[in-house]
Amino acid sequence: MEYKYPAAYEAYLYEFHATRDYFECHELLEEYWKEQSEDSRNDTWVGLIQLAVSSYHHRRSNFRGALLMMRQAENRLTAERLDDLGLDGEAVRELIVQRIAHLESRQPFTDLNFPIIDEALQARGMQRAEQEGHSWGEPSREADELIHRHTLRDRSEVIAARAEAAARRRAGQQPPSPSSAQ
Repeated sequence: MEYKYPAAYEAYLYEFHATRDYFECHELLEEYWKEQSEDSRNDTWVGLIQLAVSSYHHRRSNFRGALLMMRQAENRLTAERLDDLGLDGEAVRELIVQRIAHLESRQPFTDLNFPIIDEALQARGMQRAEQEGHSWGEPSREADELIHRHTLRDRSEVIAARAEAAARRRAGQQPPSPSSAQ
């Protein structure tokens, strides 16, 4: 069956509302966004990624990072684009404004629930949650694998790439040898 929304977006909504794995939300939608270089919704995808990253930081009590991401999301997300994705765009924008105020006053983390106006979209997410043993829209559970998810992933490729880049920089920054200076 063909749906009107990208599968990555529906997966993002599922993770956001059912598992509360905001790191996974970021990973899913970022991968999709990078593949869609000509997509007219790119700012919206990035804004939704930033919402998830803000929630991830907030849950970890990184208020500075959470606030930065939430403000960037506010600048990217328009009510019209959110409406096109089956959400109540004005209500989402109001949630963002409220969350910014919460972050500025360093209030403890609570999960956000997007007001989904496309009933079929919400029903698919809720059905998947039920099938996979999750509750849609329930508060996060306190679990290290959610709170510290970024520390649990395999970063060996990133570390190797950074080491290689550092070695190239060092090789390029070495002073000329005495024989070449004569």
